Amino acid sequence: MISKLKPKSEFTRNVLTLMTGTTIAQAIPIAISPILTRIYTPEDFGVFALYTSTAYILAIAATGRYELAIMLPKKEEDAVNIMVLSIMISFLVSFIALLIVWFFNEQITSLVGNKEISNWLYFIPLTVLFTGLYQVLNYWVNRKKQYKRLAISKVAQNIGLGSVNIGMGYGGVGAGGLILGPVVGQGVAITMLSKMVWKEDSKLLKYVSKEKIYTLIKKYKNQPLLNLPNAIIDGFRLSGINILIAKFFTASVLGQFSLAWKMIQAPMSLVGASLSQVFFQKVSHSARSDLYPIVKKFIVKAIMVAAPIFLVIFIFAEDIFIFAFGENWKMAGVSASIMTPWLFLNFITSPLSSIFLVLNRQSIILIFSILYMVIPLGIIYLFNDLGYTNILKWVTFSMSLMLIVFIIMVLYLTKKENK
Repeated sequence: MISKLKPKSEFTRNVLTLMTGTTIAQAIPIAISPILTRIYTPEDFGVFALYTSTAYILAIAATGRYELAIMLPKKEEDAVNIMVLSIMISFLVSFIALLIVWFFNEQITSLVGNKEISNWLYFIPLTVLFTGLYQVLNYWVNRKKQYKRLAISKVAQNIGLGSVNIGMGYGGVGAGGLILGPVVGQGVAITMLSKMVWKEDSKLLKYVSKEKIYTLIKKYKNQPLLNLPNAIIDGFRLSGINILIAKFFTASVLGQFSLAWKMIQAPMSLVGASLSQVFFQKVSHSARSDLYPIVKKFIVKAIMVAAPIFLVIFIFAEDIFIFAFGENWKMAGVSASIMTPWLFLNFITSPLSSIFLVLNRQSIILIFSILYMVIPLGIIYLFNDLGYTNILKWVTFSMSLMLIVFIIMVLYLTKKENK
């Protein structure tokens, strides 16, 4: 019998704590979106999507994926060494990003097919660094089960983001206002989390040593060897879809797609991020024989929470987008409705990916990710003459089918561990 969410359950309390902070945090960009769509054009959103796509590919490697290993050691001494290692890698990767942008700005601009993005590319190293640092602090605080800290930092992050978006938008900066918003927001969150962590956990730094770091690099070598390629593949999929939409259609169409993606992700971020963090913490500290019932209960709970939200989006997205953002954003509403089945299943499966990390079966998820990348990019590249909406329907169908296979695969693997 499936248990219901109980207030006395630690898992539920932790999820609700993060959900409260995430709800407030997500309410900020959602609330200001009708303002942003009236002071920024679809082309501005398209340029922002291209910037994010380019930066995201480099940001994925910001920590070598070692930040995921912060959750795994039993000893705090090992975890703090991994945290320091991840921070060092973040600075190294951001420096490499600076060299890439400095020497290959023209080539990158030509690749994405938009001259306006050229000057903004120089902010990518800062985006990479802030992404890495935020992820490291995020996983450290998650390990410590200090979910109130995460909740507060999420709210502060989006207050900073929203203030810059609106202020620079009215200042006539154009796409730059959208680009700099997340940079400032992450900077605020990093500052807050850093002060909190330093105040309570700086004493652990005495255990940091080169020898220990080298030992842990070898112990968790699967993070850069298997998990990082998997993450890079995911990044190429998301970024590639944006770049190909801009290439075969227009920046304006990409702006419509990116707004639809952002808005339909809102209910996912509202609950999904909180579920993912608490779910990862739970399964990483559970016996393997307990994973199957945990996964089953999680899938059922996730479906119960998400299904009503996504059903409303599927039926009323077009009308909602026109009412909230204006007639110019009708295509975004159509896009949101089309993508609903895909992103609903993505909401269910995203937290489940941590199972492969816990079971040390990253090679399986790597193969799956390659197929998950190749199929949508291949559809857009080969059949773009079908038109934007038809292409999006085929991509949604293929990705939804693959995610159903993913769920079956997770249940099968955890059931084997249960025997």
